[in-house]
Amino acid sequence: MSALPVETRFSLGDEITEEQQSFLDHYGFLHFESVACPEEMERITGELDRIESEWLQERRRFVHGIPLFLGRDWEGRPYVQRFAFTTRFSGWMRSFFHDARFEPVRRLVGQDARVGQDEKDGVVVNRFLNVPGSVHKRLGWHTDGLRDIFAFRMPVPQLNVGLHLDNIRAGDGGLRLLPGTHNQGFLSTCFRKLYFLYHRPDPGEFAVETKAGDLTVHDGRLWHRVARSTRKGEASLRRAIYVPYLTGPFEPKGDQSATPPYHHIGRLIRWFRGAVAAAQRRKNHQGSLEVNRHS
Repeated sequence: MSALPVETRFSLGDEITEEQQSFLDHYGFLHFESVACPEEMERITGELDRIESEWLQERRRFVHGIPLFLGRDWEGRPYVQRFAFTTRFSGWMRSFFHDARFEPVRRLVGQDARVGQDEKDGVVVNRFLNVPGSVHKRLGWHTDGLRDIFAFRMPVPQLNVGLHLDNIRAGDGGLRLLPGTHNQGFLSTCFRKLYFLYHRPDPGEFAVETKAGDLTVHDGRLWHRVARSTRKGEASLRRAIYVPYLTGPFEPKGDQSATPPYHHIGRLIRWFRGAVAAAQRRKNHQGSLEVNRHS
């Protein structure tokens, strides 16, 4: 059991210390400060802009069976809000996440652990934005073991490594964790909360506040969510890159890979929310026209 408070932050060295391992075992996550430098953050941003431009020109909707989240930015322009298998489209980013600085993180899972760049959803980029055209304002409670549950097996150890591209305080939205829930049983993994649809704060949740370049590591079996920003427009943007560290059988994805059932459900939910929002906008517009006619 860790004697350190839950808000403790660490520096990433050549090895994971006993203190850091104890913290991870107890709480289910670690927070490392200043792992990437500003120049690397700028290069990553440029790579994401390039990939987005190519995908929009191609009218791409899926990558290896995983749907992209396509919304609108603060100026109403098309905006990719969730990238999948990102490093398959950027050699520089692929090499970056194999850099030696991340080796201690990989060994946290085990000596045979690997970066899952070509498995599951690959390296995922989330761009949360609180604007009318956004399809990715928040993310409901879930564990990353859902993929394994759909395969009728207990979730295997998996660390999600999150590189944060923005300075985020609690009011800016961001990652919320339920510390210790990575040690729960099968029933709690399945039914503790309604996956992705339940957004209410939990009395036991912890808000992870980050600076650009920080790295968080959380056990994929941990219950977590992303809260909506209290800000509006461009100021509400929160970007994070998640890299899965995996054990177990190697299961690469390709162009012929099927879309997992939970992604079909997610697409349906996003479509329904978008339709409701569009109907509300039309209603508001018609109301404005009526007011103008009578004024």
